[in-house]
Amino acid sequence: MLSIRAANVADVRAIAQVDVETWRATYAGVLPDRILIGLSERQRAGVWSRFITRRPGDTVAALDEHGTMLGFGSCGAQREADLAYSGEVFTLYVSPDHQGQGVGRQLLLALFARLIRCGLYSAVIWVLAENPSRFFYERVGGQAVARRRIDMAQSRVDAIAYAWPDLPDAIRNRGRTKSRIE
Repeated sequence: MLSIRAANVADVRAIAQVDVETWRATYAGVLPDRILIGLSERQRAGVWSRFITRRPGDTVAALDEHGTMLGFGSCGAQREADLAYSGEVFTLYVSPDHQGQGVGRQLLLALFARLIRCGLYSAVIWVLAENPSRFFYERVGGQAVARRRIDMAQSRVDAIAYAWPDLPDAIRNRGRTKSRIE
């Protein structure tokens, strides 16, 4: 049984483990090996501890019935003013062993609910264009709305913004794309 709840500081070690594990699995062959090898669970735990402390409720965790961390995500107000969406999903990571089982969809819906509670009714997420999991966002109703090049550890990579203009509608539809009858 899957449970989704607000993450707390006691979760940071497990969050950091999923963070590093997911980056290494997802971005192998996409980002330089030196970046992936250089990832540190200890360093990431520090980052997540600070984020969760400063922004309580903006990180959600997915756990199985034994309390094992399956994935997590974070959100807040959009960080850039160039797109017309009020909220942003900053991160959404599911352990490679648990991808394709609905964990990501449930996390995304929980993040959308958090954004709505904060008065943010639309959202965007930036995803690396070469991320093999990026099509997940299309399957859950995200529309590609922008592209840009970003700097990542001395590398330039392409990113795509997926957006949801109406979060309450996305939640009502359980993150599914609307089928068209033609």
